[in-house]
Amino acid sequence: MATSYDYAPLFRSSVGFDRVFNLLENAQRARTVSDWPPYDIVKTGDDTYRITVAVAGFSQDDLNLTFQSNLLTIAGNKGEPQGEGYLHRGIAGRPFEHRFELADHVRVSGADLTNGLLSIDLVREIPEAMKPRKIDIQANAALAEAQSAPKIGSRTAA
Repeated sequence: MATSYDYAPLFRSSVGFDRVFNLLENAQRARTVSDWPPYDIVKTGDDTYRITVAVAGFSQDDLNLTFQSNLLTIAGNKGEPQGEGYLHRGIAGRPFEHRFELADHVRVSGADLTNGLLSIDLVREIPEAMKPRKIDIQANAALAEAQSAPKIGSRTAA
């Protein structure tokens, strides 16, 4: 039994988090999620990730990777072999589609198909304008000048 959460109180006290709430609502929905073909998600560094999908029997031409609006889609569609008389067919070759919601500023940096494993490298690149920066604190210029100027009526030793 799935528990449903009401995010209305959060909408009243937050601005600009619509995408987060939509992701939470979509994750709650009961939907059939296919775990075939199996895949791994690995954090390979502070800002790098790798998704590895086991696609044995699929060639590069059978696979389609698309990335649009923070959604990475991996699809495989293998044509049926003609003229082969299987006595037993245990290697699955059915079509599949996996969708991964990626965070803001995460992009695909490369993909590789080796030994039946499709590896997709991801990197998070935060724009310079959004990175934390140090702010220098300056003293009041008028106050600094007043402290460094000689006082009226003061004597200076010669």
